[in-house]
Amino acid sequence: MTTRRTLLGLIAALPFGAPALAAPGRFAVSYTPAEWQRRLGKEAFAVLREEGTERPFTSPLNKEKRAGTFVCRGCALPLFSSAHKFESGTGWPNFWQPLNKTAIGSTVDRSYFMVRTEVHCSRCGGHQGHVFDDGPKPTGLRYCINGLSLAFVPGKTA
Repeated sequence: MTTRRTLLGLIAALPFGAPALAAPGRFAVSYTPAEWQRRLGKEAFAVLREEGTERPFTSPLNKEKRAGTFVCRGCALPLFSSAHKFESGTGWPNFWQPLNKTAIGSTVDRSYFMVRTEVHCSRCGGHQGHVFDDGPKPTGLRYCINGLSLAFVPGKTA
């Protein structure tokens, strides 16, 4: 006999909430999962290649205030300028726009019973975070990015 508890258990087991492995498609920079893990380390691999999320308020990049460029940790593609960084209070580095329109790709993320816009590096497909429409002017966007997905290169801002 099928009970409500059994039915709910079966529904919970369906892959609705499980994130995919990185953004779909072919990218200019590509490695095997083992090579990505060797290059990135366990924590960054979980975020960039398995679409994980680091704990809020744990990234040293939250407090990064110097002029420079935030690049993809997977392939070093410049993604964000420090001139576009702002403090949102959410616990992750936030930007109101990427460096250019081709740096960041996006996909619909339907994990965890939500619909969000996931953003990834356009060169390697590495998961960066999500973009929301509650950011500051002039774009009104908030790119909420995992610090583990980025590396910071000090210097002139783009």
